[in-house]
Amino acid sequence: MKVLGTGSTVIMTECTSLQFVSPFAFEAMQKVDVVRLASLSDPELRLLLPCLVRMALCAPADQSQSWAQDKKLILRLLSGVEAVNSIVALLSVDFHALEQDASKEQQLRHKLGGGSGESILVSQLQHGLTLEFEHSDSPRRLRLVLSELLAIMNKVSESNGEFFFKSSELFESPVYLEEAADVLCILQAELPSLLPIVDVAEALLHVRNGAWFLCLLVANVPDSFNEVCRGLIKNGERQDEESLGGRRRTDALRFLCKMNPSQALKVRGMVVEECHLPGLGVALTLDHTKNEACEDGVSDLVCFVSGLLLGTNAKVRTWFGTFIRNGQQRKRETSSSVLWQMRRQLLLELMGILPTVRSTRIVEEADVEMEPNVSVYSGLKEEHVVKASALLRLYCALMGIAGLKPTEEEAEQLLQLMTSRPPATPAGVRFVSLSFCMLLAFSTLVSTPEQEQLMVVWLSWMIKEEAYFESTSGVSASFGEMLLLVAMYFHSNQLSAIIDLVCSTLGMKIVIKPSSLSRMKTIFTQEIFTEQVVTAHAVRVPVTSNLSANITGFLPIHCIYQLLRSRSFTKHKVSIKDWIYRQLCETSIPLHPQLLPLIDVYINSILTPASKSNPEATNQPVTEQEILNIFQGVIGGDNIRLNQRFSITAQLLVLYYVLSYEEALLANTKTLAVMQRKPKSYSSSLMDQIPIKFLIRQAQGLQQELGGLHSALLRLLATNYPHLCIVDDWICEEEITGTDALLRRMLLTNNAKNHSPKQLQEAFSAVPVSHTQVMQIIEHLTLLSASELIPYAEVLTSNMNQLLNSGVPRRILQTVNKLWMVLNTVMPRRLWVMTVNALQPSMKFVRQQKYTQNDLMIDPLIVLRCDQRVYRCPPLMDITLHMLNGYLLASKAYLSAHLKETAEQDRPTQNNTIGLVGQTDAPEVTREELKNALLAAQDSAAVQILLEICLPTEEEKAKGINPDSLLRNVQSVMTTSTPNKGMEEGEDNLLCNLREVQCLICCLLHQMYIADPNIAKLVHFQGYPCELLPLTVAGIPSMHICLDFIPELIAQPELEKQIFAIQLLSHLCIQYALPKSLSVARLAVNVMGTLLTVLTQAKRYAFFMPTLPSLVSFCRAFPPLYEDIMSLLIQIGQVCASDVATQTRDIDPIITRLQQIKEKPSGWARISKDSSNKNGSRDTGSMDPDVQLCHCIESTIIEIINMSVSGI
Repeated sequence: MKVLGTGSTVIMTECTSLQFVSPFAFEAMQKVDVVRLASLSDPELRLLLPCLVRMALCAPADQSQSWAQDKKLILRLLSGVEAVNSIVALLSVDFHALEQDASKEQQLRHKLGGGSGESILVSQLQHGLTLEFEHSDSPRRLRLVLSELLAIMNKVSESNGEFFFKSSELFESPVYLEEAADVLCILQAELPSLLPIVDVAEALLHVRNGAWFLCLLVANVPDSFNEVCRGLIKNGERQDEESLGGRRRTDALRFLCKMNPSQALKVRGMVVEECHLPGLGVALTLDHTKNEACEDGVSDLVCFVSGLLLGTNAKVRTWFGTFIRNGQQRKRETSSSVLWQMRRQLLLELMGILPTVRSTRIVEEADVEMEPNVSVYSGLKEEHVVKASALLRLYCALMGIAGLKPTEEEAEQLLQLMTSRPPATPAGVRFVSLSFCMLLAFSTLVSTPEQEQLMVVWLSWMIKEEAYFESTSGVSASFGEMLLLVAMYFHSNQLSAIIDLVCSTLGMKIVIKPSSLSRMKTIFTQEIFTEQVVTAHAVRVPVTSNLSANITGFLPIHCIYQLLRSRSFTKHKVSIKDWIYRQLCETSIPLHPQLLPLIDVYINSILTPASKSNPEATNQPVTEQEILNIFQGVIGGDNIRLNQRFSITAQLLVLYYVLSYEEALLANTKTLAVMQRKPKSYSSSLMDQIPIKFLIRQAQGLQQELGGLHSALLRLLATNYPHLCIVDDWICEEEITGTDALLRRMLLTNNAKNHSPKQLQEAFSAVPVSHTQVMQIIEHLTLLSASELIPYAEVLTSNMNQLLNSGVPRRILQTVNKLWMVLNTVMPRRLWVMTVNALQPSMKFVRQQKYTQNDLMIDPLIVLRCDQRVYRCPPLMDITLHMLNGYLLASKAYLSAHLKETAEQDRPTQNNTIGLVGQTDAPEVTREELKNALLAAQDSAAVQILLEICLPTEEEKAKGINPDSLLRNVQSVMTTSTPNKGMEEGEDNLLCNLREVQCLICCLLHQMYIADPNIAKLVHFQGYPCELLPLTVAGIPSMHICLDFIPELIAQPELEKQIFAIQLLSHLCIQYALPKSLSVARLAVNVMGTLLTVLTQAKRYAFFMPTLPSLVSFCRAFPPLYEDIMSLLIQIGQVCASDVATQTRDIDPIITRLQQIKEKPSGWARISKDSSNKNGSRDTGSMDPDVQLCHCIESTIIEIINMSVSGI
């Protein structure tokens, strides 16, 4: 340790008297500028002789004429220098032999452990190294220096990074320093493999005057500058100020960078890259700052240290933070410390932008008890504002991240800077915000009552000047909102929110203890911003014009949001409704993320009182008239394309408010009833006037700009307006807004734009005479967008009744259907009401009733009470079914909402009358069950009506149209032996209006069954004409769900339901030949066998006559049932025969045939159906039920046999 102490004393003074290579000389050597070299003084030239002599004597690689001239100049320059002769003598030595001897000595030292005094290079010395060097010739001098240098290099390699100081006469004697440096440079140049320059540089750090030798060595090999610097930095300590070796390395590199200042910043970059020698990085920055002094701009020191602490590299941040902390812990805090120099320079820069003034105006504004001669800093110059902000952020980083503890002087100057008053510019607003947050983060800077008073005066000035700053600087997000927000956080004791706000504004994550904010909290809540002042001030703050996500920072909306959350407005009876309404109107895209939370908390403050003791302490909701004003221009329709007063963002936000308010009102019904409060709900007429679907469609195209608003609106719609979220509508919208729509827009002509609704009405009036004009106009209208079609909606719907007359071309009907579907994407509810009223049956002398939206939601079946001709007009029937589906969904939502609204009206009386514990919720269950029963009856009634529409009328029956034509015609087309004829017959029956209507109805029933399988169960338990079974089973894909409840249907006591179940099952087995169908069919056969034994004669006839043909279908679908079915048929025949045995003998031949058929079915395979039918018709004349049943059994068996033999 004694060596270290000596070295630390020596390092301060060892190089002060020596002459270093100047930057001018080094640059001349780098560029080999002979003219510059010639201008050097003799002492400067002396330092560069080794390189210049080698340059002059060695054969050059450059053979150009210019270099030949330069070489002559160098020789002329060297001719007058005496020391050149000694260097020439050094270059005359046999370096090959010298290298061999050096290698042998290295091997010898390695074997002997490095501590032996034996040397091959140098024989035993008679005197000390200095005398030997003086008396030796050039070869001997080379060997002496080489031996000493190799010894130091070996010790460095063996030291394992531990620093040592080597005392060496050769490198310490001032008389022979230049000669020793010459020898060192020649050795390194001639023996580069033995003496790598980075290793030599590392060894020189351990000797006296090492920095000087290193600079001379690098100056004579200027190309090695970056290599040497990187090597020294890479081998350096992580914290250079902590050790003697680190300080020597830092000093050496500083000397190198002073010699080559153009590379200083590059060396600094190496320091940061390796995370070594932080003191060197700061020292180089200080040197650069002094050389590049800047009055107004941000200095390089501020930029460099800020970049280290506020950059994204956590490793660098930790490394430099450790440097700051360790530097503070050292007691040696003198001017030689790099950290002290850095702090002093920063303090000087801070003081340099603070003009000292004596301000009497501040005294007047402050407390009168304040001393009149208090000197404060004020009037910060505009050109200093950015620099001041950078300094504040740097000190925040130094104190918050690196743990710097400011001195009293630093704290005083910082407080003066923070409480200075910048000009009203955007940079000034930023400076005030940073100063305010720094006061919150480091409240220890305010330690005396005078300083606290100064801070209070400054905060009061902020409040007073906030409006002026905002109006003058043009910055919407001013520090006034931040003041207000912090005050609200203090009042609600949300200290963590203040910490987050401070960190966000400062742009760094620093640790702030909540306890450190206690004094600031007292000042804010008791002296500056009381809660009542906060709420009164917040309402007067103007709303942010064109509020969008592009406006960053802390805005009035943040303050209002926090006040709403803390219920300050209701507590102090301050109305905030108008402010929120104005702010919603002043919005634009992209949507500001604070708007949706603001609306949610505002709705909560309307419905939920601030306290139970004061249930009336709530905010007022937005009025209906204010809501309608927002949608002015959209509701009317005619002026939809004109410039609207409010933006689409404002309209969507108000829509979100209305829907959320209604949903929250229903969700809190029970809570509000307990508190005996009933906030007003918005009327249905208001909801009818809001173009919900149009706005949703607009939002769909702005999903990126609207953030989460579009998805939130969809959620509210799906919950409260399911009829506006029909899947078919979304698919239709994709078609309308896709590529085809763009192509249609390209085809849009001026004629299409020029057609007015009046012209369309005139064309419809001429329909009985001519269809051409209507066709032309509506074809042109198909090229218009949905919003452009809105003015034509009323004319289109009001004239639909005329399209039901005979002779109207199908193309007109289809085009009207297409236009209606397009309009349905933007104005569905209004369109549905107009269409339902237009399609009412026209009766003479009876005034048609005009239904409203509410009427149709209460009774959706009104839709089906239309003109009977609609049932056979597929395009209009498609529209009718679409409306029916929508109103059925709307009715469910309406009844659910109604149930929630009225659930608690009678609850107090119910609770009083029902005294048993656990029965208070019984009325609720009953109401829910009644609602479900009503909805089920409503849905099943709609299904039954639709099924009835599928039956052919008397006129259609007269034309030969059968209700089961769908199944029958398809089978006939597939199985007929004469394809051409079958196709013609099938097409005749398939291409009819009834067939198309049946398909449309089947599609809707399929959707209803899938949405709620209970509807299918209810409808089939009610039953419907069996003539429709082939149609429903083949046309409704979801009919397979009936297999789940057919066993339950068969088990019903009513004979009609059992018959319907077996007939339904027979068709399902053909359509779905599944294992499940087989098991149900086997169950049905067993049930039929059981019923045979219990039914009376009349019921037996009524049951088996319609069900026996179903057995044929069972056998066709499942041949394994053949034996069971044949046995059943024989049993039925035997029972019938026993009943008539005493009355007639005509039955015996039938029973005999049945027995023969069962025993030898192959013999009856070719029995003609015609003969059996003839026999049957002859026998049925007897009108005996048993005889008729026997003939039916015989026909069934023959049909089964023919089917099985023919393979049908």
